Amino acid sequence: MWLRLPAVCLRNQTAALLKCSRLWEGANGALFSHSAGPAALTSKALLFRKHGDPSQVVQFEDVDLPPVGANDVLVKMLAAPINPSDINMIQGTYAILPDLPAVGGNEGVAQVLEVGGQVTSLKTGDWVIPKDAGLGTWRTAAVLAEDDVISLPNNIPLLSAATLGVNPCTAFRMISDFEDLKPGDSVIQNAANSGVGQAVIQIAAARGINTINVVRDRPEFTQLSDRLKAMGGTHVIKEETLRRPEMKELFKTCPKPKLALNGVGGKSATELLRHLQYGGSMVTYGGMARQPVTVPVSALIFKDVKVRGFWVTQWKRDHSSDGKAFRAMLDELCHLIQQGKLTAPSCTEVGLQDFSRALETAMQPFTSAKQVLIM
Repeated sequence: MWLRLPAVCLRNQTAALLKCSRLWEGANGALFSHSAGPAALTSKALLFRKHGDPSQVVQFEDVDLPPVGANDVLVKMLAAPINPSDINMIQGTYAILPDLPAVGGNEGVAQVLEVGGQVTSLKTGDWVIPKDAGLGTWRTAAVLAEDDVISLPNNIPLLSAATLGVNPCTAFRMISDFEDLKPGDSVIQNAANSGVGQAVIQIAAARGINTINVVRDRPEFTQLSDRLKAMGGTHVIKEETLRRPEMKELFKTCPKPKLALNGVGGKSATELLRHLQYGGSMVTYGGMARQPVTVPVSALIFKDVKVRGFWVTQWKRDHSSDGKAFRAMLDELCHLIQQGKLTAPSCTEVGLQDFSRALETAMQPFTSAKQVLIM
């Protein structure tokens, strides 16, 4: 159960925060604890000092907090998910790696408790999420630079805020940036039950765009299909259906897709390509099958398809000098959340001290529920 801070914890004074450290306790113990000096504070954190198997290298430790500088904010982390990229970063296989030792986690939502004297974009009580990867969100508290975070409305569900910065942003950009999609157009995607896939369904539905959603066969296929359709998915089909004649019947009810979104790779990606309109695009954002994308020569010559890739971290960095695009995207996504048109993926909430179980579950292939650490 989530416990909220008492009102005194929102005062913009370190003394009040020290008082809060004695008043507030949750499942993980005090938010702050005294360190070497009278004003020194520490937080609980999931730290790794070397790369390797997360179950072996991630430790639950106290981490000293630096003083709050003029351009810094002191935040209490509220919730942070465990994403595949987090696991890869700990393993040392991700495209970007932090300096060691490092706190795990690249996504999450925090509440501002104190602001430095020169901070202008944030105030006490604001909810914030990281602007970029590598911030280290698996901890109870942190001192962060004002420019490293961006605010969100604090009237959206906690799990929606905690999982907003990666999957919904990935879905939003892929739907927006690669083809000029109009109401009535179609998108086809594999990994439709993933966090990105669920966000694609909902964002597309809000724009009047059809989605053809491909998932692996499973005993509970009917229940999954019903759930994805309830989110706004137009069609939900099994992988093997992509190669069958019934696809012709499907395209009698909606146009062939202009855009294919690939989070799997291998044969699944090849089959998506076969169903694209002339001149359409396939965008790869993941490779769960760990197999290369094979493009048929006929698709290139006779259909002139475009094969692209997308990494939301790079998009954020490309737009870091002018935050207007990121701000506009978050505002639109939050508006969809407030309207009930965009919900968080299926999540399992786990206390920070139970991180070992959460990591083990998150590393299982094709995990259906996202593990979210609650601070």
